[in-house]
Amino acid sequence: MKKLLSLALLAALVGGATAVAQAADLTVAAGGTGQGDPTLRLGVGFDWDKTWWDSGTGHLTGYWDAGYTYWAAGSLAGARHSLSFAPVFVYQFSGGSVQPFIEAGIGVAGFTGHQVGDHDLGSSFAFEDRLGFGVKFAGEQKVGVRAIHYSNAGLSQPNEGIESYSLFYSFPL
Repeated sequence: MKKLLSLALLAALVGGATAVAQAADLTVAAGGTGQGDPTLRLGVGFDWDKTWWDSGTGHLTGYWDAGYTYWAAGSLAGARHSLSFAPVFVYQFSGGSVQPFIEAGIGVAGFTGHQVGDHDLGSSFAFEDRLGFGVKFAGEQKVGVRAIHYSNAGLSQPNEGIESYSLFYSFPL
């Protein structure tokens, strides 16, 4: 099962990276779980280079996100690592050199163990749900806050889930 999950995540990462030849962004994030254990995340985003519902208020766009997260030790297990891949929709508000945005996405993640922090996820596979907001500057740099929830959606028990709340900074590669 672990090999199958690893291969599926690798295929998704490679497929997303090669299918999209648009600009890439590097994102660094620091935060913590709901229990106060630190998390560090490094991500690469590939812009969809598409817009929908363009109006005077803003437009909808998105990106593919591939990420690595380090989860500090909790009471149940030592430090964990996860790889994730998600399509993320972004509503970019109109503005001058500073443009606010909101983002939401659902993807998949693989953890190095099913116990993360103080939670038992029930399996190493999880779905990743995210919600965030921030501002984009004229040089395509972004800063913001993000909440990401991981759970297996009831595919195995227990299904305690875990969250990471973080501040992030993103810049073009």
